Amino acid sequence: MRIRSLSFRLLLAEGLVLIVFFVLVAVVLEQGFRESAEQSLQERLQIQIYSLLSAAELNNAGELKMSPSLYEPRFEYPGSGLYSFIQQAKKRPIWSSPSAIGLEVIPAPELRPGQWVFLFDKHYRYVLHNQVVLKNAEGDEEEFTFTVAEDATFISSQVARLQKILMFGLSVIGVVLVSIQFAVLRWSLQPLRSIVKDLEAVEKGDKTHLDGDYATELQGLAGNLNVFISIERAHLERYRNNLADLAHSLKTPLAILRGCVESFIGNKDTVQEQITRMNEIIEYQLQKAAAKGEHKAIKMTDLSAIISKISSSLNKVYIDKAITFDITVPESCLIYCEEGDLYEIVGNLMDNACKWCRQTVKVSVLLNQRKARRDFSVLLLIEDDGPGIPVGKFNDILKRGGRADENIHGHGIGMTVVYDLIGLLGGKLEGSKSEALEGMKWSVYLP
Repeated sequence: MRIRSLSFRLLLAEGLVLIVFFVLVAVVLEQGFRESAEQSLQERLQIQIYSLLSAAELNNAGELKMSPSLYEPRFEYPGSGLYSFIQQAKKRPIWSSPSAIGLEVIPAPELRPGQWVFLFDKHYRYVLHNQVVLKNAEGDEEEFTFTVAEDATFISSQVARLQKILMFGLSVIGVVLVSIQFAVLRWSLQPLRSIVKDLEAVEKGDKTHLDGDYATELQGLAGNLNVFISIERAHLERYRNNLADLAHSLKTPLAILRGCVESFIGNKDTVQEQITRMNEIIEYQLQKAAAKGEHKAIKMTDLSAIISKISSSLNKVYIDKAITFDITVPESCLIYCEEGDLYEIVGNLMDNACKWCRQTVKVSVLLNQRKARRDFSVLLLIEDDGPGIPVGKFNDILKRGGRADENIHGHGIGMTVVYDLIGLLGGKLEGSKSEALEGMKWSVYLP
């Protein structure tokens, strides 16, 4: 697994999160276990004090006498870890268990009769103090402080054992969870690896576009990449066609110029005419090919804005015809296509409609249309009230150099460029008779 890969980064992040989580869990469990153990110990020490109280007796002289036999055997053995002390008023020790031989009396704080105090002293012992009042047969009362202490060794050993169990258990759980997470990441990122593999196939020429069954989140990306691939191929195909058009268009003027070389003076007007013609051809082809070459990435273009600009320009060009433009488009229509491509498609079609119309040109834009079992994002309709295309001429005008009427000025390749460009973009161009205006109707479906 590469360090810079998404899988490594996600796995590392998940691992760090798990480590922090398990550390917090271990701390909380350990603290809870320690508090529970201390509470249990306090209750046991309280029982030990009750057992000492049952063995204590106050005689008529006001002296405390302890039974030689104690309830807890650990009080009888020195160093057993369980110790007890009894102190009278003013903290004067009067009794200690045999297990406390050699130990200093644990001082008790100021207590009220019946008060309990549980604490952990500097000698690592848990200590419980209780202030009691004992009464003899004659009714005399004396206050005593009963103290029971136990070494913290038992609780420390239990906590240490819990720590080992937690360390082992959480480590095993962590390894299992990381393994599961790794498998989940491999499965989750499989669509990305699939689309990368398909892109490599497209780059090698084994595929023409991304056609895999990708995840929902990647379908938009795959669609945009397919548009990008289509536009790149459209550019390449257009460059080739433009070069072929340029070479073919220059053949005739060059042949005429070659024939005029020997007698230049007599053919001056012809030479000038052919030079002008060649210059027009070169400018036209360069405008189509070179000007479209400077693009960095596919961006969204507003089709409605382009239609508005073109109609405004054509109004000035055909001012003598007083054309009425009936434009029905959304306020904004953003599609993935280069601005120059849309200008060429819409400009050629609207220009042809203006050339052939009598007075009216209608432009409409419909969104999310379906045609031939395919979904298209935009349907552009351009209609006019002209005579329409004669029967048998429709296929001819889509050929390079073909025109419906040779008397109309033009290069004869405008509709061919539109047809080829729409096809390379993955769209569809259809021509038919306009039901509303009874002239020509062009339908442009764009993905």
